Amino acid sequence: MILISPAVGRAQSAATATAPRKLEVDDYFRIRDVDDPQISPEGKWVAYTVTTKDLKDDENHDRIWMMPAAGGTAIPLSADGVDSTSPRWSPDGKYLAFISGRHDKPEQVWLLNRDGGEAQQLSSTQQNVKHFAWSPSGDRIVLVLQDPTPEELEAAKDREEGKDANEDKPKHAKPWVIDRLYFKDDEVGYLDRRRTHLYVLDVATKKTTQVTSGDYDDSQPAWSPDGKHLAFTSNRTAEPDRNYNSDIWTVNAGNTDQGKTLHQVTTNPGEDNSPAWSPDGKWIAFVSRIEPKALDYETRHLAIIPATGGEEKVLTLALDRWVIDPRFSPDGKSILFILEDDATQNVASIAVEGGPVKRWIPFRPMVTAYSISKQGTIAAVVSDPQRPPEVYVLDASAAPRRLTTVNDALMAQLQLVNVEYVHYKSKDGTPVSAFLYKPLDYVPGKRYPTILMPHGGPVWAFYSEFYFEPQLFAENGYVVITPNARGSTGYGQKFSQAILADWGDKDFEDYMAGLDYTIAQGLSDPDHLGVNGWSYGGIMTNYCITKSKRFKAAITGAGESLYITDYGHDIYEKDWEMELGKPWENRALWEKLSPFNSVQNVNAAVLIMGGDVDWNVPIINSEQLYLALKSLGRTTELVVYPGEYHEFKAPSHIKDRFERYLDWYSKYLKGTSGTANASAGGASGVPAN
Repeated sequence: MILISPAVGRAQSAATATAPRKLEVDDYFRIRDVDDPQISPEGKWVAYTVTTKDLKDDENHDRIWMMPAAGGTAIPLSADGVDSTSPRWSPDGKYLAFISGRHDKPEQVWLLNRDGGEAQQLSSTQQNVKHFAWSPSGDRIVLVLQDPTPEELEAAKDREEGKDANEDKPKHAKPWVIDRLYFKDDEVGYLDRRRTHLYVLDVATKKTTQVTSGDYDDSQPAWSPDGKHLAFTSNRTAEPDRNYNSDIWTVNAGNTDQGKTLHQVTTNPGEDNSPAWSPDGKWIAFVSRIEPKALDYETRHLAIIPATGGEEKVLTLALDRWVIDPRFSPDGKSILFILEDDATQNVASIAVEGGPVKRWIPFRPMVTAYSISKQGTIAAVVSDPQRPPEVYVLDASAAPRRLTTVNDALMAQLQLVNVEYVHYKSKDGTPVSAFLYKPLDYVPGKRYPTILMPHGGPVWAFYSEFYFEPQLFAENGYVVITPNARGSTGYGQKFSQAILADWGDKDFEDYMAGLDYTIAQGLSDPDHLGVNGWSYGGIMTNYCITKSKRFKAAITGAGESLYITDYGHDIYEKDWEMELGKPWENRALWEKLSPFNSVQNVNAAVLIMGGDVDWNVPIINSEQLYLALKSLGRTTELVVYPGEYHEFKAPSHIKDRFERYLDWYSKYLKGTSGTANASAGGASGVPAN
């Protein structure tokens, strides 16, 4: 059984005792997402963002809030209805800078006095500010900016001249001219040669100076403690589009030659990123991938190197777990990071010399972001299976303390199912872990229709966090199992790498063994099994229904089935060639792994979904699978959502998806009429929204 903190356990018990009710689809939009906790330098305040999913205007809104670190009343810092993100304290703690787009202008850095007053605009760039960071003295800010488009330059000129931006606008857009190997990205589309570089903004004069340039993308800037240099991540190989060999570089922050004079710190042939300076400026900690042949299945290690370059020392080699977002402790004696391990993400630390790893949270948490004060107090966003993310305060001398109560009023109304973390063995004896959700009305000895949920990735995992979708299924009478099959992170590189160039083999067996486990436990009805996944979860759903006839119903979202179709059409040309080889040279493997080539084996009722502008996994895969199943006379339906990328954004579309999920399984897994979405389209061709 999942362990949760005592405070959370008491709150949940109180909620259940007062007014419990069943979870419903619209509760997803009542949950507010807490993120990006920023503790002030002296440790007295914590700023954070809250995202609201608004069904009424069909948009998501971000707002910045602040609370005393000791606890108290939450104070809104940004205006309601004006999206604001990325709060960052000035080094003296008097000001809070953030990113906001206002008056139909590009997103800029704004400055707010902590004591109140109107926000003041700091930056005035022609394009959106992607990221920023204060200098240690607070007199400068580094900006991450992509080269502006001709349209952005023209719009900036129009604003200066007071013209209407839509005046004399061409009727048709100009053609894309493409000459890059990596030429497409999800949520962007076709790519040109515009690159992302670093600029330094003088806070007093508001003058901006470009400090890096070239046909490369620069990101993740970090100031040296003396404010003289910037460390950053960049792939500056001869052909960056052909590899993932990013390195850590440094540049003089006062450079006026646009970064022509740089210093390369790391030389590892794999990917190095996320630089962090030691307090004395002598060392840089970073995340390093030291086995590039393992591709995305490789463990991300914590490493340290002299700031001037030299020998890289990997501190977490024996740990064999992913490390995320390293930062030095204020005294420089240890390095903190987010540690992924066994379906959790915890704040962890290790001495700069190496040694044992300390985990800061005693229960099984999901930590997604954190920050550190000058005294070493940590503010972190933490979730567990019974509670959406909230801000916690962590101190080495005390137990974790939950600070925010953003979702407490809602959670007090809900009766959630308990979540168990279970273990079983696959067909070949490999240990596999999974989260198990029993129906809200579970009665021992009774068997229930069951939904198997493969996760996305493939290099990803289900974590010890609040997950709405399986909760929704369980509260509607289904057993749900979410295995971390081979390919998942958090269990070591060997476990993850087991499916390299072998999708749908060992991971398929791990998923089937998960169903066997729930059947052996007396939970699942073997004649009423369903499978449901998105992205690589959709791919695994396609494997499941083409390799096994155990399933009565399936929902496959944003998945792939005929891999050759993706080559040159999605965003993964490097990954395809590195993992499967060039298709004209190694076509047999491409065809062997494609579940489309066994589509005639499908006997499940299959609902297929996707976004029409998804370049991560283009909708053509869903269209091909749908047409094949339709041609074979199988029960199937295709739902295409207009204007959606790989990760859906419109609340109305997400609501429609959940309702269709329930309808489909009610009809084809339970054998009852679906009623959750009376307005759903389908064969009649009625639009999804």
